[in-house]
Amino acid sequence: MINRKNLAKVAGAGAAATIALGLLSTGAAQADTFVPLPGGEISKTLSDGTVVTIRLVGESANINPSMGATPLHRNVWVSGSAQVDVSDDAGGKIFPGYTVGCQVNIAGGGVSGGVEGTADWSGETVTGGVGANSGGNLSLGPGQSQSFYVLDQEVADDFGNESHKKRNRFKGGSGSVTWADETIGLNGCGGYAQARAFVSVEVETDSVITWVTLWGRPFSLG
Repeated sequence: MINRKNLAKVAGAGAAATIALGLLSTGAAQADTFVPLPGGEISKTLSDGTVVTIRLVGESANINPSMGATPLHRNVWVSGSAQVDVSDDAGGKIFPGYTVGCQVNIAGGGVSGGVEGTADWSGETVTGGVGANSGGNLSLGPGQSQSFYVLDQEVADDFGNESHKKRNRFKGGSGSVTWADETIGLNGCGGYAQARAFVSVEVETDSVITWVTLWGRPFSLG
């Protein structure tokens, strides 16, 4: 004789197992994607003979395709290290950051490549081109791009008031900045999205003040 109570218990257990498997499958589909990136290196000789070398090492991205559970949201954690060497023990400032684009090509090469071709890097805020902010939470539509700085250092100004700097100052010929799990949150982009790292360095010698920028390789945000 079939015991209906026992049968109901077995059926309930099977339904619970099915639900659990469904949740596991959903989790697997939304798993983060770790992307190791090649970084890069650039050397430039300035007009006074000073040699500037910039390296981007240990670069990576951990991509979550839809943090907001819709195709319009992306969330990425990026890491890397910017290293600068300047001959003659010169000093300067390091400005690391990222450019993010929605359905726009940011894959140009060189110091003024891609969407950044009209940007002016001669200060702590990028002017012209796409501009730059000090936060990685961006809202972009198709054909739009924006840059942001990794650093946001809280320091006192000359009058003791709070101010924020987007750079790391160095002297003695070398300096570096390392960041880990810096967030890029992108909203509003329904198409493909890309990002790429940059390291801009303002070099100060006895006779020259100039900028050199190293670009990382573009990578997909999904």
